Amino acid sequence: TLVQKKKTILPEWRESFEAHLYPGRVIHVALHRKADMAIVGQADVPFTLFLEKYKEKCQDGDAVVTAHWVCYKRVTWFNSSLEFFRQSTRPSRLVCSTLKRRGAIKQLKIHEVKGHKFIATFFKQPTFCSFCQEFLWGLNKQGYMCQACNCAVHKKCHNSILATCTGSAKTSRETKILTERFNLNVPHHFQVNSYMSPTFCEHCGKLLYGLFRQGLKCSECGVNCHRKCYKFMANLCGINQKIMVELLGEIKSAKTLTSQSDVGNDDDDDDDDASLSVASTTTTTTTSDSSSSIVANSKPDGSKKFFWDSFVWLSVLGRGSFGKVMLAQLKTNDSQLYAVKVLKKEVILQDDDVESTMSERRVLELSNNHPFLVHLFFTFQSPSHVFFVMEFVNGGDLMFHIQKSSYFDHERACFYTAEIVSALQFLHCHGIVYRDLKLDNIMLDKEGHIKVTDFGMCKEGVTGGQTCTTFCGTPDYIAPEIINGLKYTRAVDFWSLGVLVYEMLIGQSPFQGDDEEDLYYSICNRKPFIPRHLKQDASSFITQLLERNSELRLGMSNCPHGPIRCHPFFISINWDKLEKRELKPTFVPTVKSAKDLGNFDRDFTTENVKLTLPDSKDLKDLIDTIDQELFKGFSFVSPAMGEVL
Repeated sequence: TLVQKKKTILPEWRESFEAHLYPGRVIHVALHRKADMAIVGQADVPFTLFLEKYKEKCQDGDAVVTAHWVCYKRVTWFNSSLEFFRQSTRPSRLVCSTLKRRGAIKQLKIHEVKGHKFIATFFKQPTFCSFCQEFLWGLNKQGYMCQACNCAVHKKCHNSILATCTGSAKTSRETKILTERFNLNVPHHFQVNSYMSPTFCEHCGKLLYGLFRQGLKCSECGVNCHRKCYKFMANLCGINQKIMVELLGEIKSAKTLTSQSDVGNDDDDDDDDASLSVASTTTTTTTSDSSSSIVANSKPDGSKKFFWDSFVWLSVLGRGSFGKVMLAQLKTNDSQLYAVKVLKKEVILQDDDVESTMSERRVLELSNNHPFLVHLFFTFQSPSHVFFVMEFVNGGDLMFHIQKSSYFDHERACFYTAEIVSALQFLHCHGIVYRDLKLDNIMLDKEGHIKVTDFGMCKEGVTGGQTCTTFCGTPDYIAPEIINGLKYTRAVDFWSLGVLVYEMLIGQSPFQGDDEEDLYYSICNRKPFIPRHLKQDASSFITQLLERNSELRLGMSNCPHGPIRCHPFFISINWDKLEKRELKPTFVPTVKSAKDLGNFDRDFTTENVKLTLPDSKDLKDLIDTIDQELFKGFSFVSPAMGEVL
């Protein structure tokens, strides 16, 4: 019988891994025919098979055992190399680490308006906005569609829509409200109709397809819709939502002006001055960040502008779903190297991430005030891309180093953790939840100090009792409250810190599964295995960080174990000296020169260095289709970094 299984996220064939041995643990081996991937043999091989065969050698302590062509049940034959060691000891170095790079994920952003759950949508065919009756046109996801009723609107229109999402127009909330306020409850009179010319549904905005009897038409007001959409149409026969919203807006404005005039005229002169000040500020902003050319904000003295071809692009440093990071230098200053994060506006719009991109720029601007956050020099944009120009940190990331050494010793892990805690607490004090703490995002500078990078998942303004709701993060590091769909706070960063410390000290993830579903179950329900060779303070530190009750988690104010900085794990850390960078790192990466890329994965650095830009024919289309106003205010130059430019 052929059994189809989900794709595993565990180590692949020919990869080495570390596993704890306990009764019942097996290795599942499946052999596939290369031509058609059909299964020709599979078996669960118990670890006890190896332990029995090499029992004497296993009792001797650390022993390297090579088993040549093990046969099990005459089905599975394979060659293996094993190294046994007791939990109370640890070999000096394992063959390699099981930790692999994994990209972060982010749930689609949902905009709730009048019960609708709008998400940014790519319309593959011409579509009309159900609010203003104009085309939804532009590059990729320039419109919104309700997940429940398929109502399609412009992004600019979704906040103004009157019709509440409902399964029945007769009992809809907007029908009741308009009945009470305006005595409007006029149902449509739909009849099946055949259209002789292309016609669009005035609810979902899509074409009424077919040769005849394509849809329904109201005999009174002439509204057209699909048969599947008519039940979602509100009882607003003959009512133009756009005109009604404009009238309501005028009434509201008139009331506001009336109430303001009743306050008095004592401060009229001050108001005029304020108006002039606001107008002047607005004009300056518009002038300094024009989006119609490939140009950056000028420096405070207005003397500097940047183009994508102002740089010499040297190498690729990293790549992800977001875009890529490249090593570059200005043509006018070849002594200064930069790490430039390049994002396509097309991808930003597809993922509805304009707000996140602007947030990342603001957090990077703030990061210049902390020694363990990567610093931002300046940002600029083109019609097709945005550019973050940051300091080049050439010591490599922790994932690169742990893959070389398999795990870190206690002192090294403690030092990195202390600097990470300092960086996290700085962000938290400014109302920022980081949400993507992992080995890949912790860089080392040439002296061995850490630099936290990649603020694309950050959430601003989380202060007091405010919470977050977006499902996001890297699967291995996601806190259980996020998986369970609960509102969450900065406590999720301390959970991710617990996973990261576990990986640094043990060399593998605390939670595992064959796929993401199994992994999430493990995070929410299983207790991570703590080896006996770990020191007691490290063991308790990890356990308290991986507390599933977020309010009692180490790092939070309600934690019964006290402040995180007072934990015995940090007994050797002088926090004042640490934050002044006066503590000597326990490890200094090998950096041969300013342009040395030896601490970066060759998978990235050997890539062809090129920036994919649209040709001249497509450039005008990009300018016309992308709403460049969405990126107003992105360009920036740090005053503190101005002297190096």
